[in-house]
Amino acid sequence: MVVLTTGGTIACTHDAAGALVPTVSGPQLVASVRERVPAGVTLDVRQVAELDSSSMTLAETDAVLAAVAEALAGDAAGVVVTHGTDSMEETAVAVDAFLADARPVVLTGAMRPFDDPDPDGPANLADAVTAAADPANRSRGAFISFGGELIAARGAYKRHTEAAAGFATNAPAGAPRPAALAPAPLAGVDVRTVAAYPGAPRVLIDAAVADGARGVVVEGMGAGNVGTDLAAGITDAVGRGVAVVLTTRVPAGPVAGVYGGAGGAATLFAAGVLSSGFFRAGQARILLAVALATGTDPAVLLAP
Repeated sequence: MVVLTTGGTIACTHDAAGALVPTVSGPQLVASVRERVPAGVTLDVRQVAELDSSSMTLAETDAVLAAVAEALAGDAAGVVVTHGTDSMEETAVAVDAFLADARPVVLTGAMRPFDDPDPDGPANLADAVTAAADPANRSRGAFISFGGELIAARGAYKRHTEAAAGFATNAPAGAPRPAALAPAPLAGVDVRTVAAYPGAPRVLIDAAVADGARGVVVEGMGAGNVGTDLAAGITDAVGRGVAVVLTTRVPAGPVAGVYGGAGGAATLFAAGVLSSGFFRAGQARILLAVALATGTDPAVLLAP
């Protein structure tokens, strides 16, 4: 089993001022769980990064993807990636999009730091190793293992800032997984996220397009609706060849083309805007970047 470490709370300790900083090496992390992993499973630790996942860029995502590919080029039973929770769902869905291998890749992390009196990282890491080694998880893609739950990468989102079971999923039961794509670098693919709100101006879209964005994810209201002015910017962007995906700020439920009017999702879809389906903004942005990087129709990756 290959364990790739990237930092995050699971690898954090408190500094002199009481702030959390990633300081714990990969071997130190794994040393804390060796007696918890299934018998016969050996762990090959490879440190990819040591950062807070809020600092992740698409270049760092590419580094994780390359490390996963390198690990799977060998005879590992599976791969575990330790990762900060702030952007774990984004990295997980990126891994899933390119994962053609039957062996599972499982991401995990922690809500409480390594030096907490009751850290949750060791249990999460042990669970992730167990899941990655389980033959029942082969050919099912990438996962997030957290708080005793194993969640498929597609549709996963961070649901709570502190709870030990910090992740949930919007994916319906039995949601299909698209065929894996051939690897392509994501760094340099400019996809922006714009949040809609009552009275949001079109300049939010116009500025992104003028600055060179190739794609925009719009986090709408309700089932996926925006105001009139923002809608005008969106339709103009689509007319200029910018890929626009509509999602929602509501935690659960699908994005649906129910409402008409200038900013209703039904109107926007008719103008060429794509629905994010059950994906929220973070994962929709990554999947749109993957689609643009690989020349794939975004609808193929976003379809429920």
